[in-house]
Amino acid sequence: MLCPYCRNAETRVVDKRDSADEPVSRRRRECTRCSKRFTTYERLEDLPIKVVKKDGSLQDYDRDKIKRGIRIASQKRLADENINSMVDDIEMKILNRKSTKVAASDIGRMVLTRLKSSDKIAYMRFASVFLDFSGIEEFKEELEKIK
Repeated sequence: MLCPYCRNAETRVVDKRDSADEPVSRRRRECTRCSKRFTTYERLEDLPIKVVKKDGSLQDYDRDKIKRGIRIASQKRLADENINSMVDDIEMKILNRKSTKVAASDIGRMVLTRLKSSDKIAYMRFASVFLDFSGIEEFKEELEKIK
């Protein structure tokens, strides 16, 4: 890190604080040459993940979309901590892939898998939209599968 005052490349970290609200680390640094102090912030780089939609178009990965879909399906049945944990797990699976592209259908299946083990009602609500049931018979068949 270059000192903003004298452009010296050697600085030392005097204090480091992590933010509880954001993925940001605040660092107080001191220049080894001029002894002046300054603050730097370390932020997580945006994820380079692209989501491939059904029509083949690409969208930037959006964690909030997954969270919103789970929240709508669960409608107060799951705590925010559980939803965040599911999204964290899904995000880690996506990041551990070799490709920077992931199909929207893969993300949907990941959500279904996690909802199936945590809340059957939320699973059925999400499945009815994601699997695009054409009628009551398909809905009944899916209900029988999870019984």
